Amino acid sequence: MHNHSAPIFFHALAFLIIHLLLPFSVLAADSAVDIQAVDTAWIAIAGALVFMMQAGFAMLESGMARAKNAVNVMMKNYMDLAVGAVLFWLIGYGLMFGHNPTGWIGQDHFALAYGSDWTASMMFFQLMFAATAATIVSGAMAERTRFMPYLFGACGIVAVIYPVFGSWAWNEHGWLKQMGFIDFAGSTVVHSVGGWCALAGIMVLGPRLGRFGSKGEVHMIPGHNLSLVAMGGFLLWFGWFGFNGGSTLAVGTEIGPILLNTHMAGAAGAVGALLTTWMTRQPVLMSSVVNGSLGGLVAITAGCASMEVPYAILTGFVGGIVTMCGTWGLEKLRLDDVVGAVAVHGFSGVWGTLAAGLFLKGNMFDLNQVIVQLIGVAVAFVWVFLSALLMYGLLARTIGLRVSTMHEQRGLDITEHGEVGYPEFNRDAAYQREHVEQLSKL
Repeated sequence: MHNHSAPIFFHALAFLIIHLLLPFSVLAADSAVDIQAVDTAWIAIAGALVFMMQAGFAMLESGMARAKNAVNVMMKNYMDLAVGAVLFWLIGYGLMFGHNPTGWIGQDHFALAYGSDWTASMMFFQLMFAATAATIVSGAMAERTRFMPYLFGACGIVAVIYPVFGSWAWNEHGWLKQMGFIDFAGSTVVHSVGGWCALAGIMVLGPRLGRFGSKGEVHMIPGHNLSLVAMGGFLLWFGWFGFNGGSTLAVGTEIGPILLNTHMAGAAGAVGALLTTWMTRQPVLMSSVVNGSLGGLVAITAGCASMEVPYAILTGFVGGIVTMCGTWGLEKLRLDDVVGAVAVHGFSGVWGTLAAGLFLKGNMFDLNQVIVQLIGVAVAFVWVFLSALLMYGLLARTIGLRVSTMHEQRGLDITEHGEVGYPEFNRDAAYQREHVEQLSKL
């Protein structure tokens, strides 16, 4: 008696194998297209995560400002993203990633209307980085900067200052890139650039009214909503996974270590800030701990793809300490940075870039590499700080950068925008209506 069930079983198994394996054989035959599609999907997701960092910046900066300036801070973050996107497409992307035979600036890809799908994906991703560099400045200069001159400054950063340095460090033919400068996702290219622009801005502006006393005393001006600060910190941390992970520009197993290094450095940065405040017997402020975590994240951004986890933790931990000490140092110099952007992004960015050379996996403590890193951070400071100082100085002397004393006292929401973020808390409704009418006549 024959067993008819066995042939049926084998026929069924063969059918399943053929139909399950056939798609993979097609994928192998056309692997280049499909792999690029997967890489494109990853860049799109990562770019969206970096976009969410704008919301994090807006929440954190608004929370650290006073209620009378909440709308103004949000507006600056919203519009530097919008204006920056147009200008980076028009000018910045070409300067940064165009054909660069001299090693200094790109010479094509301006106002790109055509190109490969991959070029479009790259531009989308890089747009978010450019917006991040510009929006770092917003918080530092908050509560005393006129809105339109601020936007003109953001245009200068996105169109010229950021992409020119980016072409040196990230363009394949850039002279810093050719030297072997390591800055995987932008501790210097993005964060220190934003930090040094912020430093120039607050030096030109001067401190807020009442921030420093005549005898050198420092007066705290607390923000209006610490819940926004915490939520902004969480959103920035979340977006950093796209910031660092997406910089692979491809799907691969290296994404896992990058994300782990990023997260551990952020956690270590918060711990470093906490211990610093505790050991120096300073108040353990939530805003300080949030900034410490951001300092750790900034620090690991350069070396997240080239460090082992213990050194990533050390880099983040020191980044938190650098953030706290940098913030106190700026106060001693009577420089008023509302959100601590210079310390978080500028100082921690320098440390992280040097750490990427010090703790380079397989070539640790190589003096030649550290020297290259030093050259990179020094060149970034000279180019960015001097350019931004000139830009903000010209804005201050021509159209005016700082608001009047009266407008600063009343708050920029009503004087710059004619609306307030918390109308139910503002009892002087008659003043609001009258002032809005006056503004409409100007």
